[in-house]
Amino acid sequence: MSRIGRMPVAIPQGVEIKIENHVITVKGPKGTLSQKFGKDIEVKVENNEVILTRASEQKDIRAQHGLYRALINNMVTGVTKGFEKALVINGVGYKAQMQGKKLVLNIGYSHPIEIDPPEGITLECPSLTEVVVKGFDKTVVGQVAANIRAKRVVEPYHGYGIRYKDETVVIKEGKTAGK
Repeated sequence: MSRIGRMPVAIPQGVEIKIENHVITVKGPKGTLSQKFGKDIEVKVENNEVILTRASEQKDIRAQHGLYRALINNMVTGVTKGFEKALVINGVGYKAQMQGKKLVLNIGYSHPIEIDPPEGITLECPSLTEVVVKGFDKTVVGQVAANIRAKRVVEPYHGYGIRYKDETVVIKEGKTAGK
């Protein structure tokens, strides 16, 4: 049995879970998320825990078992605590600032880049070189952070660009003078 799939997902206080027609809906203090799951996976709520079982031992069904358990766990975590991704901007004159709910990036282009956050996502700028993406849906938080990072990917010689806070950038060695 899947090591991840067999672990039950604990339901904290204040979280409501409904299962109808192979769709699980998780409602909590931060919002509501829903996820469709396969017909070969059975989801039950027992003793304040979500338990997943699978119909057979086929390879793809075993993979789905762990996947859906992880997705449900992320949904429960998201509606209670939420998720956040931190980005760091590095470069001469590069900066980020908030204008209302809109993020404005000055990252070396002839014009500022404006980013409107989707619904359920909040953007913050604790300093001129940091951006924090917060929300209750892990996939949307990750996608918004990736879209911001894609506006100016880190170049390998000086390290200028936008990177994740915990990302390590390997700086290449420049050209050397010939003999």
